[in-house]
Amino acid sequence: MNMMEQPIKVTEWQQTYTYDSGIHSGVNTQVPSVSSKCMGDDDEVYGKQYTIKKTTTTSYCQGGGQGQSQAQADMEAQLAMTRAQRVRAAMYPETVEDRSLLITTQVEGQQTNVQRLAEPSQMLKSAIVHLINYQDDAELATRAIPELTKLLNDEDPVVVSKAAMIVNQLSKKEASRRALMQSSQIVAAVVRTMQSTSDLDTARCTTSILHNLSHHREGLLSIFKSGGIPALVRMLSSPVESVLFYAITTLHNLLLYQEGAKMAVRLADGLQKMVPLLNKNNPKFLAITTDCLQLLAYGNQESKLIILANGGPQALVQIMRSYNYEKLLWTTSRVLKVLSVCPSNKPAIVEAGGMQALGKHLTSSSPRLVQNCLWTLRNLSDVATKQEGLDGVLKILVNQLSSDDVNVLTCATGTLSNLTCNNSKNKTLVTQSNGVEALIHTILRAGDKEDITEPAVCALRHLTSRHPEAEMAQNSVRLNYGIPAIVKLLNQPNQWPLVKATIGLIRNLALCPANHGPLQEAAVIPRLVQLLVKAHQDAQRHVAAGTQQPYTDGVKMEEIVEGCTGALHILARDLMNRMEIFRLNTIPLFVQLLYSPVENIQRVAAGVLCELAQDKEAADAIDAEGASAPLMELLHSRNEGTATYAAAVLFRISEDKNPDYRKRVSVELTNSLFKHDPAAWEARWTPATAPCTRVTSPWTPLTCTWTWMEITPWTPTVMASARPSLTICSPDRPHNNRRFLRAEDGPRAEQLREGLGRQKCLKTNVPIPREVSSFRCIFSSLWVCGGPSSWDCFEHLLPHPASKYCF
Repeated sequence: MNMMEQPIKVTEWQQTYTYDSGIHSGVNTQVPSVSSKCMGDDDEVYGKQYTIKKTTTTSYCQGGGQGQSQAQADMEAQLAMTRAQRVRAAMYPETVEDRSLLITTQVEGQQTNVQRLAEPSQMLKSAIVHLINYQDDAELATRAIPELTKLLNDEDPVVVSKAAMIVNQLSKKEASRRALMQSSQIVAAVVRTMQSTSDLDTARCTTSILHNLSHHREGLLSIFKSGGIPALVRMLSSPVESVLFYAITTLHNLLLYQEGAKMAVRLADGLQKMVPLLNKNNPKFLAITTDCLQLLAYGNQESKLIILANGGPQALVQIMRSYNYEKLLWTTSRVLKVLSVCPSNKPAIVEAGGMQALGKHLTSSSPRLVQNCLWTLRNLSDVATKQEGLDGVLKILVNQLSSDDVNVLTCATGTLSNLTCNNSKNKTLVTQSNGVEALIHTILRAGDKEDITEPAVCALRHLTSRHPEAEMAQNSVRLNYGIPAIVKLLNQPNQWPLVKATIGLIRNLALCPANHGPLQEAAVIPRLVQLLVKAHQDAQRHVAAGTQQPYTDGVKMEEIVEGCTGALHILARDLMNRMEIFRLNTIPLFVQLLYSPVENIQRVAAGVLCELAQDKEAADAIDAEGASAPLMELLHSRNEGTATYAAAVLFRISEDKNPDYRKRVSVELTNSLFKHDPAAWEARWTPATAPCTRVTSPWTPLTCTWTWMEITPWTPTVMASARPSLTICSPDRPHNNRRFLRAEDGPRAEQLREGLGRQKCLKTNVPIPREVSSFRCIFSSLWVCGGPSSWDCFEHLLPHPASKYCF
């Protein structure tokens, strides 16, 4: 074709063929605004982007293809002439010598269609080149492997070193690396060389080879089958940092992906080699090492004990205390989490300061680190109840209770529950940090998630008992509207551990008189009685069948019986509660519980009967149920609390009996309460001038020395220097057949009233039974002198734990 006619032909071709492939046509390679205007597109679409071309385009389109300017015709001719060169330049740029002579249709940095279509061809060409090179590398390696294997087994260290360097270079290329992996002979030769060499460069090259091979599963299998694991473990003692890095990284890959590698590392004493590496100071190296320890220790008790024997807990805690590299802290916390379930490692971690070190990272920005620290703290917390310096940790845990993450709440509540157990200081701190309010809100939000609710209730149970702020905590539960929600937890089908914890919490709440009203409104007494009946019936079925009572979710029904009865005992201190308990016909059940073989159940049953017996009607009902016989037996109980409660009930139900019955009860009381104290029994018959006998109570918080003073032959008086006094009339004379209690004014008088449980019983001439046990918690010792009439009135002043009850 004549090149001068080409522009005309192109124009005609454009008019007749609107759509084609776009490669040979000029349609798609023109400035977009030219064709878009003709196709009726909105002029404003490309107006801003192609401002320079717009004037020319408008005149061209308005002419409808007629009357082109000579400049446009020349340009089109040039484009047509260079089309083939432009395509060649795009697809095969290396064939074009001078690209500056080519006319470009590229506008404002945008790719042309030819350039876009040329990209796949470039990729294909590159792939073909790589394939050729790959094939060349593979063939070269395959041919060289036999010779290299021989060289690696050579006796000359220099030859071996050179061969190792060559193999190391081959292992860095994918094709040759795959050829190496497929040759078990050369992998075995590399392993043997690594084990036997004393040359540091050779050791570095051989470990590097195995490291490169370990990036592929086939390579891992070759290393494993060639006995590479014992050799790599041996290299962990190398003084060369690069050798250590290659060895630990290769072992790490084996532990992650090669079956059987964990056992092989353990058998090669890998743990004994790895734990000392924790003293290195390279964070990335330590991260890999700690991850290896986690992989080896998880689910293997022997590995955990080996880590412990080699000082692992101390080194791991030191890492948590000293570094800020997130990945290292995360991997270390994973190891500690695994070790924290080992009974032997737990104390070692805690003693090394693990609780404080983990607590440092509870405010980290890394969620995975925070969660690992929380789980570890939770696992360790049951052996950290006596740890000091946890104030900051406790406050953070209280703050964590506002989280919506289930795992965070589970760990925070569990840790708080353990750390507040039998630790008065921690209880006080959590209470002062609004822990009670936070725990109640957690319970309200937890719904049916018992993994959160149970430890939260346990924590509240701890906070409401036996510390200086316990009363504040008891009131706080009520003020934060927690009582209704807590009582609802008694409902089935909640798990028995949660029910048991709730019963204990209700008992503590009942110690605060202000809580009795809300507890009554929440119908707590019927629910407790219902649970008591159900648990007792279940326990009786096993007794009748002669089988040992099994645990239900880790709880025995006897524990539920004891908890419910104990809670009802405290609730019965309130008159309205006593009446409701009596109306629910519970006395037959409580009398039946007096026969229980469980000592604690006997004690709480006698205690609730003692409270109910304050009312005449209830005392008669107790007597009518035949309670006298078991109560007489309980007078001889080894548990002095049980004996005291039994004596109180017997005294109350005997008040309307005939003198013979009362005398028999008095004799039983005397015999039972003096049988364990021969010295006191002998002191009954000492003359008034005999030396004084000292009776000491281990339960008393206050110390005061008492002396006897004979006021009359039959009316002994105990007088203290602080001037509270106890006056008891001897029962040996008809005109002195009752006992009376009197507290005189003085500095100790108010403390005396406090110790007696704040009962209004310290009035002049208030009758009390022989078991004046409530004084034991007030005075640590008594100096007793005098004859039989004097001792007769103090025959029951013996120590026992249940000392705050006043009869």
